[in-house]
Amino acid sequence: MYTRPSLPSPRRTRGARPRATARLTAGLLAAAALLVSACSPGSSTTSAGDAAEAALAALPRSTPSALSSYYTQRLRWRSCGTPGFQCATMTAPLDYGKPGAGDVRLAVARKKATGTGKPIGSLLVNPGGPGGSAVDYLQSYAGVGYPADVRARYDMVAMDPRGVARSEPVECLDGRQMDMYTQTDMTPDDQQERNALVAADKTFDESCGAHSARLLRHVSTVEAARDMDILRAVLGDRKLNYVGASYGTFLGATYAGLFPDRVGRMVLDGAMDPSIDARTLNLDQTSGFDTAFQAFANDCVRRSDCPLGGRGTTPAQAGDHLKAFFREVDAHPIATGDADGRKLGEALATTGVIAAMYDQAEWEQLREALTSAIREHDGAGLLALSDSYYERDASGRYSNLMMANAAVNCLDLPPAFTGPEQVERALPAFEKASPVFGDYLAWAALSCTYWPVRATGSAHRIEAKGAAPIVVVGTTRDPATPYRWAQSLSRQLSSARLLTYVGDGHTAYGRGSTCIDTAINTYLLNGTPPSVGKRCS
Repeated sequence: MYTRPSLPSPRRTRGARPRATARLTAGLLAAAALLVSACSPGSSTTSAGDAAEAALAALPRSTPSALSSYYTQRLRWRSCGTPGFQCATMTAPLDYGKPGAGDVRLAVARKKATGTGKPIGSLLVNPGGPGGSAVDYLQSYAGVGYPADVRARYDMVAMDPRGVARSEPVECLDGRQMDMYTQTDMTPDDQQERNALVAADKTFDESCGAHSARLLRHVSTVEAARDMDILRAVLGDRKLNYVGASYGTFLGATYAGLFPDRVGRMVLDGAMDPSIDARTLNLDQTSGFDTAFQAFANDCVRRSDCPLGGRGTTPAQAGDHLKAFFREVDAHPIATGDADGRKLGEALATTGVIAAMYDQAEWEQLREALTSAIREHDGAGLLALSDSYYERDASGRYSNLMMANAAVNCLDLPPAFTGPEQVERALPAFEKASPVFGDYLAWAALSCTYWPVRATGSAHRIEAKGAAPIVVVGTTRDPATPYRWAQSLSRQLSSARLLTYVGDGHTAYGRGSTCIDTAINTYLLNGTPPSVGKRCS
């Protein structure tokens, strides 16, 4: 999941391609909490002890009469324009505290179960972010790429959360302004560059406030989870069956905490830890990306085409070479052949490298991109990786991924830092966590500091007492949602069963492990969770 450079979500888990979508998620999980997306759980002033005392409280089992019209609405399904899929629009109260004060319209899509056997019900999917389009994910991957047995027994369903994509999207900067924002120097070397970074964050935040004032106070994860319960009801399901990745695990866990008696079969893959504060979350993610880089570097230096050193080069030395490259393009950006004249500076180069850390399958592309940039002074490959991360198309248009990511993260938790002075003091800790990315990710965590709306959430445990068994999945070398987060969430949830993937990359389901896929498919199809302590590789 970071909001700025905003990687997917913890919460920022990314977009339309199957793996790109999942990787979005602290987070886009992070930069505000990294690209996890996240100004994540907690504030810089909330102690771990305080969080340990706070737990998300379940809502009353009975539906308030003021919400009855939402729970009994009928969806009007229509063709999505994609064969086999149907779309509809659902309404929910903009403000659950004042249901009569206006509605928000939410985009829903589904693909009906394809088998002739007894159907189980609906299976809601969310790829993370926050800000990733669940509808796009359903149509591009889950609805056609999930195991055939799962698609045969479930209606595959997705809903873009409030503020995201087709569901009344948060709007901030236009394409040209986003180009300038994403090129802002994220590792300021002097007061002038620090002032420019602060000004860029303020411009982004103020623009969101100017263009999306109605939505900004009402795009929290708690509200999105309550929207999911309305969808469960209007689909006719007694229980919610759900698969969430990256930030989608925080959304799913929040639902379980609010409605424990309505949890069906729930998989939380690439889990976030809701009990940690924003600064801790950012530090954890920084360490996670460093772990991923160490794995990439170990693999790279064994290959003849590694641009960061040959055999005998240590991962630390490879990191030094990469940092030297970042410093070079910071001082002298290189050409990319971009139609809009963008050059590759340090910000875009770093985002491009971080983007490839989400998925081991992208390491080859990263080696090629770094080779072109370092040896041939051609930044096109790294720019393409960065653009894919930000969901920028060839015409210069951006999806609203980054905007929604910031809006959700900055509302869910107070910012990690109150100003640049705190970032400066925290730099040693971040640089220790990652000599390669630490300074960049520390400054990225400043992005929620100037947000125009005060955070409504805080760090808390989620217990979901009374819920049916929930499967929490953690990958040991996950860059965006570190494995210890899955361990922590599994200890918090009263009915959790931890499933471990020993390997690289962000999330585990559908990434090639027969062991992981079999365990999850068995649970989804017959309700039997994995055995205690099950580990796959």
